[in-house]
Amino acid sequence: MKLATQISLGFLIAISIDLVDSYVNYSLTRKVNMNTDFLTNSESVIRTSSVLNRSIIDMQNALRGFLLTGDQKFLTRYNNGSTAIPALMKQERALIGSSPSQLSQLDSITAIHNEWLNYSNQIINEKQKSIANPALNKQYDELFQKQFKINNVKNYNARITAFFSLFDEHEYNIREKRRKALAASIKETDSFSVFFSFLLIIVGAGLAFYLVRRISRRIDSMVKLAEDISMGNFTMVKDDKRDELTSLSQSLNLMSQRLSSNIDELERKNDELNQFAYVVSHDLKAPIRGISNVVQWIQEDLTDELSPNMKKYLDIIPERLKRMADLIDGLLEYARIGRGKYPKEEVDVAVLIKELAELIVPNEYELTVKNMPVLHTERILLAQVFGNLLSNAVKYTSNSDARIEVSCIEHRNFYEFAVSDNGIGIEKEYHEKIFEMFQTLREKHDEESTGIGLAIVKKIVEKNEGAISVLSSAGNGAKFVFTWPKN
Repeated sequence: MKLATQISLGFLIAISIDLVDSYVNYSLTRKVNMNTDFLTNSESVIRTSSVLNRSIIDMQNALRGFLLTGDQKFLTRYNNGSTAIPALMKQERALIGSSPSQLSQLDSITAIHNEWLNYSNQIINEKQKSIANPALNKQYDELFQKQFKINNVKNYNARITAFFSLFDEHEYNIREKRRKALAASIKETDSFSVFFSFLLIIVGAGLAFYLVRRISRRIDSMVKLAEDISMGNFTMVKDDKRDELTSLSQSLNLMSQRLSSNIDELERKNDELNQFAYVVSHDLKAPIRGISNVVQWIQEDLTDELSPNMKKYLDIIPERLKRMADLIDGLLEYARIGRGKYPKEEVDVAVLIKELAELIVPNEYELTVKNMPVLHTERILLAQVFGNLLSNAVKYTSNSDARIEVSCIEHRNFYEFAVSDNGIGIEKEYHEKIFEMFQTLREKHDEESTGIGLAIVKKIVEKNEGAISVLSSAGNGAKFVFTWPKN
């Protein structure tokens, strides 16, 4: 039997057990959730019932207080209850859902309360009239005697309390049944979960032991071959079995042979490409040097014969030629990024920036360096990044109080460096474009701006798994922020 068939059969058994377990757990979980939801809802029903009962009793007490004292503050409590009780009735009705018994009890409570409200509103009206005009006390007393002494109004509280008792008792009985059902379903769920988990562990462990024991030795030999290949040791592995792993071992042997051949060819091509780049650079610069010499000869030999405009045009040519030479150098530098291997060393970033500043930053500029770390990294690449950013800051900061600040924030796995200046700034629409090739804020004839420096910085930072961005606006300086891994 092939390994694929054995592994598939093992997975099929394990998945079947897991599917049965999942289905049983899903069914039992639904029962648990249903019972839990009912208990949660039931608690809300009882809680709302208690609040509703207290609110009705509070209204009745407020009515008695007003009738006995005539104090208007009791009417405030009465009116608050008149507003709150309908909302509580509606909330309770929504909570009990479609239970016929509970709906019947709630309807009875509502009917009795509405009947009481009818009498209470009448007596309140007469009481307010008698307070305003004592001559009407007799009418109030007659109404009070007629409706609150003779009739059954005094039994409202007892009747409502009885219905609330029936309502709560019914809810408690149902809740007790659901609580028992919830406990039983939880216990059943736990039992099935333990059983299927134990079964899956036994079956999975048995299958894993069988398959691992069968193929581990052969895989170990192939892993060893892969490790040898990764270290540049292109060896071979012997495998006389006839299954899927045999195909893998043959593929690894073939890969080892091809990698060995390709790496030799790649090294040869890389050497040729480097030689070609230097030759092209030299050949491209030769005409530039020739043109520069011709211009210089014209300026030296024919100075008196040149018109002012001609002298002006001849002065522009060396600037353009210098820009062309810088572009060639920049393109070569950009192309070399990531192709060379640079040694890693301990780099004191503060010392590195100081050395770069001595070559790049004019003495009249104010340079501040804060919180620089010591890194184990490629010094050449980090120097290229800081050198380009410092040079960029100098180019675009020409005011009398020019300031450049280099700072660092330490994070868990990387450092966040920032190079800030108080120069001309960069409009938001150019924040992404400036990192592209040949994008510059200066005019095309400016000899210092090739539009490649920030592209080089971005490529180096991203090759080191970092990121770079700029924070700036026109006239408010610029802040370039990039990340660099700790190791």
